[in-house]
Amino acid sequence: MAPMKVHGIPPSTATMRVLACLLEKELEFELVPVNMQAGEHKKEPFLSLNPFGQVPAFEFEDLKLFESRAITQYLVHEYPEKGTPMIWKDSKKMAYLGVWLEVETQQFDPAAGKLVWELGIKPMFGMPVSPEVVEENETKLGKVLDVYEKRLTESKYLGGESFTLADLHHLPNIHYLMNSQVKKLFESRPHVSAWIADITARPSWSKVVAMLQKH
Repeated sequence: MAPMKVHGIPPSTATMRVLACLLEKELEFELVPVNMQAGEHKKEPFLSLNPFGQVPAFEFEDLKLFESRAITQYLVHEYPEKGTPMIWKDSKKMAYLGVWLEVETQQFDPAAGKLVWELGIKPMFGMPVSPEVVEENETKLGKVLDVYEKRLTESKYLGGESFTLADLHHLPNIHYLMNSQVKKLFESRPHVSAWIADITARPSWSKVVAMLQKH
């Protein structure tokens, strides 16, 4: 049987999200590099996998998926007994987890993603950083993290008492931001800081970071 294929590159936050999930689930996969500098993601055959021309894309047998969070949702529901469960069987617990999955997408990612772009990606390509964008989104992210700090006084993880997709989805942006001036926002909130230390120490995440460093 052919392995699962992830078309993407390790520096991409969305690709990292899928790789982390596959490693947590202990599933075999092949990372198929996409030459983004040559614009491979904006032309065929990649566009037949993701019509929006963004990495990653996922292939397994007759299944073709894009959007990293949709891919991780498929993996945890399709392989509940493999590796780390990362979802709940109890519908009420799953409803709470669903809230924090949405919070990551709707509240955390918009500000964090802009900061990753300004402070993580732009410097790689020698592009000028916008101090105004950084300042505006640091303020936005700080407000989100105030909510996280309160949540993490009530629960060890965002989605409950054990590690779930809600935590995993944060890892790529956190990786970049902890290597930037933004880390002060995390470190000044003790429960957020402890949560980050916990989730970034997971063996699956260490493997993703190693792939990034090799790239």
